[in-house]
Parts: sequence; structure tokens; C-alpha cells
Amino acid sequence: MPKTLLTIVALILSVIGFMIKLPSVFHHYDKELHAAFYFLAAGFLNMLYGKNLTTHILIFFVLLGFGIAIEYAQAYSNILLKKRIHGRFDIEDVKANAKGLIAFSVIWIPYLFLKTSR
Repeated sequence: MPKTLLTIVALILSVIGFMIKLPSVFHHYDKELHAAFYFLAAGFLNMLYGKNLTTHILIFFVLLGFGIAIEYAQAYSNILLKKRIHGRFDIEDVKANAKGLIAFSVIWIPYLFLKTSR
């Protein structure tokens, strides 16, 4: 149960964080922040749940789907609230998310194989 609660709290905080517009000081680092967040999110979830390659692949695609959904939610929130609280859907953000996930997979998959070959 504590893993589930921790995951739910992290999810809620992530959604809130992604729905708030970045302060202007971070605008030049937006793509790097996306990649770093998804790298760390993949690490977080794989440390909690990633016992094998199948679980890792599931986590990868869930996070990729989350990233796409958040981009749509950011664009929709501007329409729904009739106030610009965030930018628009940005495919470059989705690509940066995928880069972070791929970077983590490059580290995690060999680790899984080394761990299971012992």
C-alpha cells in the first residue's frame, strides 16, 4: 500500500506541476526539464515496480502516454478556463519526454539483464 500511495501523490504533484506555466527563467531549458523529469519518473517507477523487462516496457509506455495526455490537457485547460494558464500542445515536449525515457531505458535494460543473469 505505501508504494501505491507514494505513486498517487507523485502523480498528483506531477499533474499540478505540468499544468502550471513555467517561470520565464526556465523557458530556455524547457526541453531539458522535460527529458530530465521523464528520466527521473522512469527511474522512480522502475525502482518501485520494475522487476522485469515487461514491467519496464509497460512503465515506458504509460509515461509516454501520460506525457501526451498532459500536453493535450495543457492546451485544453486554456480553452476550458478561458484563461491562459499554460502554453499549447507542443510535439517537441513529447519528443523530449521520449528522449528522457529512452535515456533511462539505455541504463535500466542492461541493469535488468545483469541482475537476472546472476
